[in-house]
Amino acid sequence: MRPRAKGPLILIVDDEPRYVQLITMNLRASGYQTISASDGSTAIARAEHERPALVILDVMLPDMDGYQVCETLRSFTDAPVIMLTAKAEVAHKVAGLGAGADDYVTKPFSADELIARVQAHLRRMDASLERRPRIHEADGLRVDFDSHVVTREGAEIPLTALEFRLLERLIASAGRVLLTNELLGSVWGPGYESADEVLRTAVARLRRKIERDPDQPRLLQTVRGVGYRYLAG
Repeated sequence: MRPRAKGPLILIVDDEPRYVQLITMNLRASGYQTISASDGSTAIARAEHERPALVILDVMLPDMDGYQVCETLRSFTDAPVIMLTAKAEVAHKVAGLGAGADDYVTKPFSADELIARVQAHLRRMDASLERRPRIHEADGLRVDFDSHVVTREGAEIPLTALEFRLLERLIASAGRVLLTNELLGSVWGPGYESADEVLRTAVARLRRKIERDPDQPRLLQTVRGVGYRYLAG
């Protein structure tokens, strides 16, 4: 009898049994544990009860769309969310990332590609947990990189895992201009290097959360035609 996988638990949310079976088989072969749900309400309940390390979430579900599910998940977990869709338009990627998703994979997809994305996101989560406690403070903003807590003037600011990763990347290179494709590649990963609109949307959302005045940002600045720069001073 084959031993049960001991790796991280992954929730698969899809109402198409063939995709659930395909993803389940490949994840378990790679050492992960899996649970599944075929609709949004069940997915939310299972995620809240079993706290998966990562969620693979289809956009089209029978009771609510994946964007709504993702927004609800973000109210209680920062586990990475990889969205699945049959649509490859940038607008759909922006919508998913705007709902709090961390990545986007278009159907039909390669099982190897999906596994690689899962591994990359879990490695990032593991790396963040292994870092020594670090605190960053600037203009009333306080970022605790160890606990993933961000506050302004003592009030906590809720960031998604992707937003936190973007802020962390910018702070790590404070004062230096980061190219658009450099940020997309390091924060979102392979395949996003040309998705400028995805980055613009994420930056605008992050500014609304961390800046005193998002229309006149002091911390997260745009260098037109080049990229973005975080100014700590």
